[in-house]
Amino acid sequence: MAGDEVILKAEDLDGYLTRQDQIDLDDLDKMYQETMKSFDPVNKQKIIDAFNAMGHKMQEICAGHPHIRVYSFVTEEGAHAEASRVISKLRDINTSHQEFIYYSQRAYEMLFRMAYTDAHSSKKNYMIVKTPVTYPVQNYAVHKIPDIDSKIENAVMCVMLRGALLPSMIISKEIEEYSSHDYVTPFALFKISRNDQKSEADMEYVLNLKKSFFNLEELDGKDLIFADPMNATGGSLVTVVKYLQGQGVRPKSIHFFNTISALKGSIRVTRALENCTCYTLWLDPALNTSAYIMPGLGDAGDRLNGTDAKDSPRNIMQLIADYGSNIAGLYRSQLYKIEQTVLG
Repeated sequence: MAGDEVILKAEDLDGYLTRQDQIDLDDLDKMYQETMKSFDPVNKQKIIDAFNAMGHKMQEICAGHPHIRVYSFVTEEGAHAEASRVISKLRDINTSHQEFIYYSQRAYEMLFRMAYTDAHSSKKNYMIVKTPVTYPVQNYAVHKIPDIDSKIENAVMCVMLRGALLPSMIISKEIEEYSSHDYVTPFALFKISRNDQKSEADMEYVLNLKKSFFNLEELDGKDLIFADPMNATGGSLVTVVKYLQGQGVRPKSIHFFNTISALKGSIRVTRALENCTCYTLWLDPALNTSAYIMPGLGDAGDRLNGTDAKDSPRNIMQLIADYGSNIAGLYRSQLYKIEQTVLG
């Protein structure tokens, strides 16, 4: 730690991996490198066979990691096509900005369901809804939902800016709508970045405390939820949580929601952090030398938020303003909490 910055190095992360983890990751990396030979020229059948083989290999590995929950590995078979379709649209280079937001919303609703509502529970809550129908009398409807208050009403949304902002708002809104008390999560905002001048072997992660907004007392003993579209190395999450623990914060649990995660990142964070569970819609097999997920989906932050000018990056409030009235209206309660956190 130096002044207003906290720095974590890649070798610190690799220390959490076991020998078997390294063997498994090396095997997958070799499988992916072999698969790339079928890209130029394209051999469609070889690519399909190779990805099927890598998928089976990752499923075998994850069977030994109960805190890594992959949507297509743990849900019923009928749900897998939905996940494949959503991920394929998010990966597609031709998917527009608005489409990317739409499919991100779908992805995080699916992840929330996997984490909180898929397991059968005899405890139920009832929603009594007033409808627009008033003839011959005012009409109401009753809808039954799982009672998950105890799972969600101790939660704090921890946002690792900037690609994580909208996914965090989506998860928070899901919590609000399932809560029988309309619970709106507090927000903690962390300015964390990777040093893109470094390779995967010597990567550094930098937490900028001056540009972060959080209350340590509000985090202690809480269920901390992180919703980052991509988990490549796990370095950002480990950096933030280790810093908080160094400040005396003892989380009750940590839930990490990702649209796509590299297997290496998922293993690292669940090894490094106690009582941490990773929920991911899709698992990718490898990282390149710049620590980007392969095959990945590009820069999720840019695809969600648009790109910043290099000499004048937007702050948190400017990002929110650029989402526009549709997002502002949909996530009104969440935006109000974020404004309170940033502006006081």
